[in-house]
Amino acid sequence: MGTTPSSLSARLSFSFVVVFATVAFAWLLLPFYGAILWAAILAVVVDSANKRFVRALNGRKSAAAALSVMTCVCIVVLPASVLLASLTREATALYVATRDREFDPAKTLDEIWTAIPASLRDFVANNNFIDVGDFKSGVNALVGQLSQFIATGAVNVGQGTALLLVNILLMLYLLFFFVRDGASLIETIKNASPFERRHTEHFFERFSAVAKSTVMGSIIVALVQGAISGAMFWVVGIPSVLIWSAVMTLLSLLPAIGAALIWAPAAIYLVATGAAAKGLILAVTLGVANTAVDNFLRPLLVGKGIRLPDYVVLVATIGGLASFGVNGLVIGPLIATMFFSAWSLFSDDPFTVKQG
Repeated sequence: MGTTPSSLSARLSFSFVVVFATVAFAWLLLPFYGAILWAAILAVVVDSANKRFVRALNGRKSAAAALSVMTCVCIVVLPASVLLASLTREATALYVATRDREFDPAKTLDEIWTAIPASLRDFVANNNFIDVGDFKSGVNALVGQLSQFIATGAVNVGQGTALLLVNILLMLYLLFFFVRDGASLIETIKNASPFERRHTEHFFERFSAVAKSTVMGSIIVALVQGAISGAMFWVVGIPSVLIWSAVMTLLSLLPAIGAALIWAPAAIYLVATGAAAKGLILAVTLGVANTAVDNFLRPLLVGKGIRLPDYVVLVATIGGLASFGVNGLVIGPLIATMFFSAWSLFSDDPFTVKQG
């Protein structure tokens, strides 16, 4: 039976209304997309624990969901709030020290340059590998910009406390309902999806795998590496330990690069400025510890959840950070996984839309 012009017009009109309403609703929620995203991710992460709570509470889903939310608050929200407050104070102190020349990068570079053997200095100078004066100027400019960024960031954190609190409360509020009603919400979305049931389920499975792998795996590994690296910085007497720990934690999320971008130059600096023993201890300890974490803890936690090559995860994570900020740590790998999953499904079966 053919489609009449009137029925076709009605379908097009209805489709337009659905698309318009969806886009308008997404635009309305855009300012809080981070809270919604992390509520969904945490709901996936605590799903197994919530099921155990439901069994222990004889099927009382609301009580189990409330207990799951309280668990997230105690394990994630409170420690993160304390860490953020401490990090802001230390960042402000670093800015003041740089502004008042208590920390002088030019002097530090002179000390490193003087500690280098004269033959190596002459070799570098004679072969024009680097213009020392230009390099010092560049480092000074970079430190100045970094200090300004730290100061501005500290002020923004203070000014944005109210908005941050709103986002956290919204995340916890949504987390409760995502945990309690998650199964029914997912089933509703699956039924409304225009794709074949098996393909829709495949995408949900991939989202769950990426969320668990990224949050439970990569972030935990990064926290461990950042904590170990920060502890060693404290042992060898490097100042602003908390800031460097935070930076190394962030870098540890990047495969094949990691915290070595910070601790390796720090070890070289210690050796070049006469603290050779501290520099060697720092390099050997962190080299062995971070390698052990990467080779043993990361496979144990991350496993095969993402199933993407390291270089894809690296590019996706950097791209996510550049485009979405901290939320990009999850959004980047998630988009990459959805991309490869979609093309894999399309290559196997290009006709994935429901018939009829």
